Amino acid sequence: MSEPDRTELLQGTLDLLVLKTLATLGELHGFGIARRIEQVSGGSVLLNQGTIYPALVRLEEQGWIASEWGTSDNNRRARFYAITAAGRKQLKEEVANWQRVTALVDAVLAAES
Repeated sequence: MSEPDRTELLQGTLDLLVLKTLATLGELHGFGIARRIEQVSGGSVLLNQGTIYPALVRLEEQGWIASEWGTSDNNRRARFYAITAAGRKQLKEEVANWQRVTALVDAVLAAES
């Protein structure tokens, strides 16, 4: 079995992926968010602690997610994150922007002389 190709995330896309993960699955701790994105990407995106936690702090400072301490499935103390109403609005805007950008890139790539 071959290893999946690793993909560098475009700047700003991690916020979109985190917001979508929380909107889809509900409250999760940082490790769970990172593992879910890794799972959905088929292992193409690997997020270490140095990547996911600064993003979570940034999203919380923006008011797009909120957190509280709780106990994980393996009985460890963990900070759980949930998307806020402002985060859902931001997610909607980011999805629309992403769809505009990908449509534009698709059009340019499909253009023939």
